[in-house]
Amino acid sequence: MGTAVARRGIMLVLSSPSGAGKTTIASRLLEDPSIEISISHTTRAKRKGEKDGKDYHFVDRETFTRMRDLNEFLEWAVVFDNYYGTTRAPVERALAQGRDVLFDVDWQGARKLREQAKDDVVAVFILPPSAAALEERLRVRAEDPEDVVLKRMRGASNEIQHWEEYDYVVVNVDIEQSVATVRSILRAERVRRTRLTGLGDFVKKLLAEL
Repeated sequence: MGTAVARRGIMLVLSSPSGAGKTTIASRLLEDPSIEISISHTTRAKRKGEKDGKDYHFVDRETFTRMRDLNEFLEWAVVFDNYYGTTRAPVERALAQGRDVLFDVDWQGARKLREQAKDDVVAVFILPPSAAALEERLRVRAEDPEDVVLKRMRGASNEIQHWEEYDYVVVNVDIEQSVATVRSILRAERVRRTRLTGLGDFVKKLLAEL
């Protein structure tokens, strides 16, 4: 049916506390050519190895606030004293063409995306198997200084409290199983009746041929 019936794309939202695995899951999902990542604008500094236009669009606060005031963002939020935002035009264009768009955002971003495009959003929250596992993953990453690790651990509690706002929750005990679970969610949501924009015409044609 996926090839016979036109459909509207999905806004697949992944959220989790830092270190719970959403970035790894997102990168695996993007192996599927039918899904693309929404590249956010941010005012935070680039980390080692990140590239402008690939990982984020890195801008200063003046540029970000100008874009915000022009209503160019579907959603925007302040996370750890930095601004993050999702631009509207490329997302709406992709959805209309039947392509799925992946969002790696926090609960604030997920909530705002749902407010803007409720019927297009499928939201998945990734939980760590334990607090100890989360802290270990943050330290193994070795990307942030000790004070930032501690700040992210404190922030994890606030993030996790919003798990009930999501359509699906995945406990990331094993990364391979977690990736498989999210892929199965995506496959099911792609054939949801209300998302198949060409279904009415397909059924009419089918009935006419009987």
